[in-house]
Amino acid sequence: MKLNDRALLVQLNISHWTANKLDKEISNETTAMKGAITGAIRTHKSLLPMCDLLDNIKQKATLIRTKFYANTLPWGVKGIQILPSANYLAFMTEFRKDKAEYENLVAQFVPAYPQLVADAQAYLGSSYKQDDYPDVDSIADKFKMDMNIMPVPNDDFRVNIADDELSRIQEEVEARVKQAAQSAMQDVWQRLYDKVKHLADKLDDPRSIFRDSTVNHLSELCELLPRLNFADDPNLEALRQEVEQKLVGHHPDALRNDPDLRRDKAQEAKDIMAKMGAFMGGLN
Repeated sequence: MKLNDRALLVQLNISHWTANKLDKEISNETTAMKGAITGAIRTHKSLLPMCDLLDNIKQKATLIRTKFYANTLPWGVKGIQILPSANYLAFMTEFRKDKAEYENLVAQFVPAYPQLVADAQAYLGSSYKQDDYPDVDSIADKFKMDMNIMPVPNDDFRVNIADDELSRIQEEVEARVKQAAQSAMQDVWQRLYDKVKHLADKLDDPRSIFRDSTVNHLSELCELLPRLNFADDPNLEALRQEVEQKLVGHHPDALRNDPDLRRDKAQEAKDIMAKMGAFMGGLN
């Protein structure tokens, strides 16, 4: 299996103004007042308190990051992930929608920014400092989002390199890609195992109360896994189907209120975990 035939590398870049700032003056005053040593207390202030427009941007950025990591697999370099080709269309369609919504939120915030800064003077009192705030003309530049898409490296080098050095580089790249593919598949297995274990732990304790999301998140993962299983691992697919058939077909209320069903599903979850554990230990 060639990973570069089945996946791409993706890098999500999001930047936004946090409107939080370390206030050295207040930090020093508080340190002295409390009799603490220098540097022990660091006070940050919110430059735009109670600003829903900015909070909405931050929340959207967090959601986009969450979706990014849920739909991709680790590559081994911070910030760069593997996107299986089978998941490309669904993921990018959703990302473009989310990006448009993010940009719309920014478009609402920017024209309101001057008034928000003016309002902040009343909220912050003597701690307000005009120099803490970006210029009106530059505030829009504080918000950016893009997705870099790159091919997975292969051994095709079109540069003038000595044969022995080229051979060494090719071997290193091949080893790196092989290790990345193995690590990525381990990650897929681990995601399913962790969700099944979480459900099993909840079901196994009659006193434990679990949310609908415990079952719903497992169901969503079962739906996503075929697009993440870029190696077409038949064992993973078989266990995914078993999880889907045995564990996510019941409404959370039924699992909460029917002790016999709850006990049976707890045991089935444990049995599936045992099978998964055997396969996960065998991955190399």
